[in-house]
Amino acid sequence: MPEYVVCKLTDIPMGQSRRFTAGKRDIAIFNVQGDLHAIADRCPHEGASLCKGVITSLVSGDEPGEYRLERQGEMVRCPWHGWEFDILTGKSYCDPNRMKVRSYDVKVAPGETLAEGPYQIEIYDVSVQDDYVIVTL
Repeated sequence: MPEYVVCKLTDIPMGQSRRFTAGKRDIAIFNVQGDLHAIADRCPHEGASLCKGVITSLVSGDEPGEYRLERQGEMVRCPWHGWEFDILTGKSYCDPNRMKVRSYDVKVAPGETLAEGPYQIEIYDVSVQDDYVIVTL
């Protein structure tokens, strides 16, 4: 699978998201309590950008009129029609048996490992002897 470097870690603050294009796909990356999760940035209902949706919690309850908020910051609500998706898995909470957005693996890598390449410069040993600088070739 091809990998794409899309941004610095600091570009996606905790509790926020950013949209990126990787290859030909638009991807929404969310920072959920310090962990990054990536899903397709297209609501399967009518194509809205999920990255522009509201990041929210899962609302559940045991009976009418009672509710509780769970999994804070792990759901995204489509900005057009309010369909909700699990940021961690892409699962839909409007139609969980049929509807889902694709999720993608995302990881963080140190910048110095990405900067390494096949390019090298020649390095020479340098020493100082009695106020003369000597380069060893």
